[in-house]
Amino acid sequence: MLTSDEFLSPGSYLSAERRSDVLYSPDGAFTCGFYNISPNASIFSVWFSNSTEMIPVWSANPFRPVYTRGSRVRLHRDGSMVLHDYNGQIVWTNNVSSSDAQDARLLLLGSGNLVVRGKGDFILWQSFDSPTDTLLPNQNITGNLKLVTTSKSSVPGHYSFHFDDEHLLTLFDDEKDISFIYWPNPFINIWEKKRVSFSSTTLGVLDSWGNFLGSDNASFVAADRGPGIMRRLTLDYDGNLRLYSLNKTEGTWTVTWMAFTQLCYVRGLCGMNGICVYTPIPACTCAPGHEMVDPIDRGKGCTPRFRVSCDESQKMQFVKLPSTNFLGCKGFFYVEGSGDCYPKSSLVGGVTVQGMPGSGSTYLKLPEDIEVPESSIPRSQPSGPRYSPHCRPENQYFIANFSDASTGGQSRPQYSYFYGFLSAIFLVEVIFVALGWWFILRRESRRQLAGVWPAESGYEMVTSHFRRYSYPELQRATGNFKDELGKGASGAVYKGALKDKRAVAVKRLAGIDQCEQEFQHELSVISKVYHMNLVRVWGFCSDDPHRMLVSEYVENGSLDKILFAGEGEGEGSHHVLLDWKQRFRVALGVAKGLAYLHHECLEWVIHCDVKPENILLDENLEPKITDFGLAKLLNRAGSNKNASRICGTRGYMAPEWVSSLPITAKVDVYSFGVVLLELLNGSRVSEWARTTEDEDDEVRVVLRRVVRMLAKNVKLTQDSRPPWIADFIDSRLNGHFDYSQARTMAALAVSCVDEDRSKRPTMESAAQMLLSVDEESVLTKN
Repeated sequence: MLTSDEFLSPGSYLSAERRSDVLYSPDGAFTCGFYNISPNASIFSVWFSNSTEMIPVWSANPFRPVYTRGSRVRLHRDGSMVLHDYNGQIVWTNNVSSSDAQDARLLLLGSGNLVVRGKGDFILWQSFDSPTDTLLPNQNITGNLKLVTTSKSSVPGHYSFHFDDEHLLTLFDDEKDISFIYWPNPFINIWEKKRVSFSSTTLGVLDSWGNFLGSDNASFVAADRGPGIMRRLTLDYDGNLRLYSLNKTEGTWTVTWMAFTQLCYVRGLCGMNGICVYTPIPACTCAPGHEMVDPIDRGKGCTPRFRVSCDESQKMQFVKLPSTNFLGCKGFFYVEGSGDCYPKSSLVGGVTVQGMPGSGSTYLKLPEDIEVPESSIPRSQPSGPRYSPHCRPENQYFIANFSDASTGGQSRPQYSYFYGFLSAIFLVEVIFVALGWWFILRRESRRQLAGVWPAESGYEMVTSHFRRYSYPELQRATGNFKDELGKGASGAVYKGALKDKRAVAVKRLAGIDQCEQEFQHELSVISKVYHMNLVRVWGFCSDDPHRMLVSEYVENGSLDKILFAGEGEGEGSHHVLLDWKQRFRVALGVAKGLAYLHHECLEWVIHCDVKPENILLDENLEPKITDFGLAKLLNRAGSNKNASRICGTRGYMAPEWVSSLPITAKVDVYSFGVVLLELLNGSRVSEWARTTEDEDDEVRVVLRRVVRMLAKNVKLTQDSRPPWIADFIDSRLNGHFDYSQARTMAALAVSCVDEDRSKRPTMESAAQMLLSVDEESVLTKN
């Protein structure tokens, strides 16, 4: 058993089933113990104590979890640490056996380094010498160490970060039967990379200021460079190397540097024979003539649907894939306008991006009898937003610039005083002119913004597309807040029209008690969010005590008024019945919008209240999510800033809201799953309890019952048109729906509402799943 929360002495152990069995660093910044990846599986790890999400920075057994009951890690008198599973099987050991282990102790240092100290404080073993997927500040990466990604299913990933044979820090992709470098750019030479090869030492380290420097001259710096910030450099499961900074107040992580701003350039992201495209989020598709190995996990790549024989009678063709390149290709790559042509041997690291460097076309060699429809040619959507947009102007992402070259020279001194005198006169004139304009503009701004709080100077958030409105201005625009569109926990919404005749929705926020600086920061996040499936926020009002958001007006109102027609929720739009195609489009659009919030913004946004009332439909019945970001703006509890208070709506709330688990993006995944069920069934989940024999059943109990039924049917049914689907689908559709899409939506909903949040998919994979069945439906019709 544990003898102290400061150290573990010989003969003592840490138990997986006792949450109190942990070690803390002296300052409490780090914790060491068993990290639960599910109710019954644990990993012995070190993590940040003040993070809202438990993200291990080191793990003893990341790929071999142990059973939570009965597992333990014990320190022996010879300095050895041994991790035992519930049945006594040894899962991991630090391979230490020393005569210097007298008075051995296991301690967690303030740096996050877990160490076994022996006689005279001699370090017998330390976790810094065996990193997993993360480097902490002042932790060295050397020639014999590497970071390896952990996949979502807790198995070793195929990406790694380490020194290569030329002593260069490199990102590797180790696919089956092939290994290749994808960072730094393998297509440029050592001089263009500004690296130093074959250095006598192999060392890389991230310092406490956010600077990384390698012995090969590899260098990058955090966007928030400076002391006093907790950071981690992590090789994420998607193969991108990212530097994170911890917000101590909120316990959330912000990306402050990453190797790739466009994820498709992580070659190998889509596996062998796969091609990465933007849809607009990064997505995987197959090269023509190929099919997915695993439609659920598209990162596993594709397999050919044909065989190439050695018979000369087999006729072949070349299929052009515009703006597409591979690291290797069974065909050739041609760069338009240059005459350069490169024959290749395998389909690895495919990417399709219009206007990419060295833009050209791949000509894929296929049997002539393989039909290649136009819809199967991979294309990225150029009109969509870029991957990982800059959601905050002060945190600009950039690809590491390894050059530190500077040029300079000596100027001629003979006229320096003369030119200096002229420059001084010119500067005085400029100052007088600037002051004159400043007084004029200041007077005009005071006239226009009468009554607005005076701290306007230095407020850089206001731009042409996101501006500040005064309270009288919005009072006039809404006719003194006469036309109320709806009302919720976050406040009432009114219809209005601006001076430029633009129709807007004005939300009067309730329960805002943040200081002005915090309010501005959260608004700066919302102002930079832009996606076709998110309601566009045009501006704000901050005239104390009035706090308002000005958004685009969406014609057809909220989804609930149309989907739940006949429930007495108003008039007009609910007379329209959503057909199957429109319902599927709503599901796909909402998935894309949430995936954008969760995965593509520098400051990830958790909605916390996904429900039909917060999904608006435009004139074409395309969905737009509203009220995103309000979870951080609204602080009705008064002090809690880490989103741990209960939030959301009955029926859509994930179980972790009422437990002690930290809140993550998986709460939105749960709510999305409930919305999917409602789109399928056409009725509110909260109403299902009323139709059961036991009217006292709680909504969650009924929901669990329905989900278990759906899960069983999805698992057992092999029929392409199973009858249980028709029984569950909204009867108002009269059987007019796509069975394949309905079955996929049901299976996705079941996984989204799993009680164990670790088993829920990400919104990125949920959107990808819906996209894949949508593509299959199009191909089938063609």
